[in-house]
Amino acid sequence: MKKLMFTAIFLFSSVGIMAQEADFGIKGGFNYGATGDLERETAANDLGEIIEGKEKSGYHIGLFSRFEIVGIFLQPELMFTRLNTEYETFNYKIDKIDAPILLGVNVFGPLNIKAGPSFQYIINNELEDTELVIGDVEKDITVGYQVGAGINLGRLGFDVRYEGAFTENTAFGATETAQENFKIDSRPSQWILSLSYAF
Repeated sequence: MKKLMFTAIFLFSSVGIMAQEADFGIKGGFNYGATGDLERETAANDLGEIIEGKEKSGYHIGLFSRFEIVGIFLQPELMFTRLNTEYETFNYKIDKIDAPILLGVNVFGPLNIKAGPSFQYIINNELEDTELVIGDVEKDITVGYQVGAGINLGRLGFDVRYEGAFTENTAFGATETAQENFKIDSRPSQWILSLSYAF
């Protein structure tokens, strides 16, 4: 882990020194999407039931940096994200820290496209509007991806992206009083709309 951190610091430092242009700023906005399926099994039904989550809106806020060399740029970010999903009679809420590292290119005027991995650290997941209780996710840290396009107009930037995940990250029901067993695939699938400002 220490080697990975030192490598990342060295990489960002090297890019920052070589970059023709470097920006730092704040960003935030709205996201719309859902986590994966809910699977439940009642005592009277060994086959169980799969319920698809309904998309709901959430939000994100955080910091970004951008290092550009001849039209190609590296954009690491550090974001707090709230993701909400509706499962029939209750809502599922996830709070996470996202750290996407995006590689992009300026394609035409202020328009750019970008993509890259997104490292996610889940700090909270809970159910709302129900007496059921959810346990911790299997993995606190997972890796997903983001891909999208943006427009930069001076210090202002506008982004639209899609975020997905590579593997499942299950959270199980954790209450002895529940009449059924269940689990939720907590990986995100969402659209992200952001506004940024570079200092």
